[in-house]
This record gives sequence, C-alpha cells and structure tokens, in this order.
Amino acid sequence: MTEITDLSESSAKSKFILYWGDMGSQWGVNRSVAQIHALLYLSETALNAEQISNELGIARSNVSNSLKELVGWRLIHRVPVPGDRREHFEAETDVWEMALLIAKGRKEREIDPAMRALDICVSQATSEPGLHPVVLERMHNMQDFLNTADRWSNQMLSVPKAKLSNLMKMGDKVINLLKIGGKKTGS
Repeated sequence: MTEITDLSESSAKSKFILYWGDMGSQWGVNRSVAQIHALLYLSETALNAEQISNELGIARSNVSNSLKELVGWRLIHRVPVPGDRREHFEAETDVWEMALLIAKGRKEREIDPAMRALDICVSQATSEPGLHPVVLERMHNMQDFLNTADRWSNQMLSVPKAKLSNLMKMGDKVINLLKIGGKKTGS
C-alpha cells in the first residue's frame, strides 16, 4: 500500500492517488485497485506493471491482479509500446465514459444477480403454503422497485454523454419542471 505519512508535504498527485484509494475502499473496491486506477488516470504515458509497483510501493503480484480487475471493468486497456515487450496500460480519461463503465459494471455484478435472486424468491413465495400475505406483498414491492430502477438505469445508460451531462447540470430545473418538492399545487 502507498504510505505517505505527511500529506501536507506530498504532491497533489500523491494526495489524489491516496484519496482515490480511500474512496474506492468506501465504495467496495480494493484500495490497491483504486490507487492503480488513479495513477493510470493521471499518467501522461502508458505504464507497465513494474513502473506501477515502484511508483505506488505495491507488491508486483498485487499490481498484476489489480490490473486484471481494471481491464475487466474496461477502465484501463493494454497499449503496445514500440521496443518493449512488457504490457503497458493506460486508463480511460473521459470521466463520463468512466462513470458509465462503472455504472454498467456495477449493474451487471450487483443489481442483475439481486433481481434474479428476488425473482426466484417471489416465484417460490407465490406457491408456498402458509406464507403470510404481507411477506409476498413486500417481496413484490421490492421486485417492482428493482424493476423500475433497472428500467431507469437502462434508459440513463443509453442517453448520450453530452445530453446526460446537460441533464445532470439542470438539477433544480428538472425538479421544478416536474413540480417535485416546494409548494404543492392543487393536485
């Protein structure tokens, strides 16, 4: 793990990498994976595993495993470097593309399996004798919620990045347009 004891003395780049690692661990991502992602995101050139290991002070085997995970998320990719047989890596630098890749990946790894598991439970609960109706109702409520969230997620993931950015920047304007919150109208 990267160890910098006095952050006030370290560079902005080092701080960013450390903070990104901390944020990653709060989001359920291995700290080393997040730090490697941050390093590659900030790097002006493609780096090989040895360079990453030296820069971050992370064991070479940990770097290799972390790189595989980041490639699997499509947040980094291999880049050929003339005259060097080692694999080099660079990160996706478009923050909107990164956000979309992460959202898609999390949906595939977390939401989709949860929806399949819930479908199995609801199917079994529907025909299970002696099950209290409230249990089935609550399972249906959760299933409806996840299906709605899934549809919304799919819609948002299909919006072009520029339009998605504009939509997010609108913030309160969207809420006011939909008359959510604030003064109630005669509904």
